[in-house]
Amino acid sequence: MDLSELRVRIDSIDRQLIDLFAERMEIAKNIAEYKMQNGLPVLDAARERSKLAEISKISSADMRPYTGVLFSQLFELSKAYQEGFLRPDCALKQDILRAIEQTDKLFPEYAPVACQGVEGAYSQQACDKLFKTPEIVYCKTWENVFAAVESGMCRFGVLPIENSTAGSVNKIYDLMMAHNFYIVRSTRLRISHSLLAPKGVKKADIKEIYSHEQAVNQCAGYIKSLGNVKVHIVENTAVAAKTVAESGRPDVAALSSHSCAELYGLSELETSVQDSGNNYTRFICISKKLEIYPGADKTSIMAVTSNKPGSLYKVLSRFFALGINLIKLESRPIPDRDFEWMFYFDLDTQVYSEQFVKLICELDGLCESFKYLGSYSEII
Repeated sequence: MDLSELRVRIDSIDRQLIDLFAERMEIAKNIAEYKMQNGLPVLDAARERSKLAEISKISSADMRPYTGVLFSQLFELSKAYQEGFLRPDCALKQDILRAIEQTDKLFPEYAPVACQGVEGAYSQQACDKLFKTPEIVYCKTWENVFAAVESGMCRFGVLPIENSTAGSVNKIYDLMMAHNFYIVRSTRLRISHSLLAPKGVKKADIKEIYSHEQAVNQCAGYIKSLGNVKVHIVENTAVAAKTVAESGRPDVAALSSHSCAELYGLSELETSVQDSGNNYTRFICISKKLEIYPGADKTSIMAVTSNKPGSLYKVLSRFFALGINLIKLESRPIPDRDFEWMFYFDLDTQVYSEQFVKLICELDGLCESFKYLGSYSEII
């Protein structure tokens, strides 16, 4: 039998599979109707385990792993279909629709915005990119930024969340679990670090360097090339530049930005000293109130799944079933809970799509806990 004949047979089987799948889903809908009338939950874990055991038993040894995956996915699709039939609406959906309707059609040009650090910080540069004339309130720590937004002192806050070289800013993810907020916009800022020192200081004189932990990670190779220098971690790169400028010492330098050299009267001994030329940091803009501006095509959520095999897979398979692209998955340990994790997801989906609405209404039933962090657009 040649290739074309084999493909004809495959096509014939596929048509049968489509018909059988449609028939199976129709029966699943009938089961959902029965469950709704009798007050039964969609998930029947005992029945699902029994079915998987039966399928494993009747499958040949070489096909058993594949049939297990196939039917697990079928069960997830059936539950998604049933949930959509039983719960076409949910409170969160109404909150999102209300936010879309009530949010201004233009992102504000002016607002009080909390940023961590001092003048010249990269957070300030991101803030200037997001707003035309922001009233920046500088905070000592990232937690203070969250607190300023939660308390209403500032309408917005700007925070770094990940870097293309050094990875995620883990402290931000940990703080996300402890605070109430919504993401309303994000931006990416190209990060270029310079070696800054007091005027008259030469590169060979430097014995100590001040900078932020992320900048130190991004310039690890360069720092190593300087030889035996001591590294001091400070709140951010602007604070590093300010500290060096105020030190009066001839043997210290900072890894900071070109703008900080001008701002604090330092010499720029070398420029672009980061290990990667393609060095970007993503910043999020947060608010206390749910605001969804036109063009929102990204959504962020946080979820805790049950500590059982396959729990995360069930969530991921729902993204796949609805055709929603997952662009980031981050996990962080939950404080005071042994070996349990919070998962952070960035989804590439229009807030107005039917698939997004279905997902939002289904996630609560899939997760031990679930938090919608907002839908927004990103300024490049």
